[in-house]
Amino acid sequence: MNLEALPALALFAFVSSATPGPNNLMLMASGANYGFRSTVPHMLGISLGFMVMLILTGLGLAQIFVAYPLSYLVLKIVSVAYLLYLAWKIATAAPIRAQTATGQPMTFLQAAAFQWVNPKAWAMALTAITVYVADSGVGMLIAGGLTFAIVNLPSVTIWTVLGQQMARLLTNPTRLRLFNWTMAALLIASLYPLLQMG
Repeated sequence: MNLEALPALALFAFVSSATPGPNNLMLMASGANYGFRSTVPHMLGISLGFMVMLILTGLGLAQIFVAYPLSYLVLKIVSVAYLLYLAWKIATAAPIRAQTATGQPMTFLQAAAFQWVNPKAWAMALTAITVYVADSGVGMLIAGGLTFAIVNLPSVTIWTVLGQQMARLLTNPTRLRLFNWTMAALLIASLYPLLQMG
């Protein structure tokens, strides 16, 4: 990839980051349940965590899956189990007034680590590397990672703000519970593409 390809990568980064997926659904739920400010570490963890994942994957980590196919199956099982756990946490999140006793938003490190078990993040990283970066060298790989991190920040902000604004409609515990269960169901539905992959 040369520098002229960065705009195309930025467009891919924006489209893939802005579309619904586990990260965005969790940000929306966090924005609704905990507010924007409390969700900022989660947002930054996604952007910077994905950048690190993209760079490390481009440096050869993906070759592990080729050399050891069982490692991909293990990652797939861990991903499904963890997403089901997160869906349960979202579904049972307490209203904002009760959150201090029963829950807290995802931390920076948790969000960064989550990228490694996020099926959409893997698809995005592998596509970005094979289509846009390929064998262009470490410098272009780092430029690609930085492009993703920069382009991703507005996307995660939008999803968090959307959740925060929805909180105004979710003052009734029944509506909040319905919203949380809907977000949990959508998170589980986001597993469908992963389960279809060989």
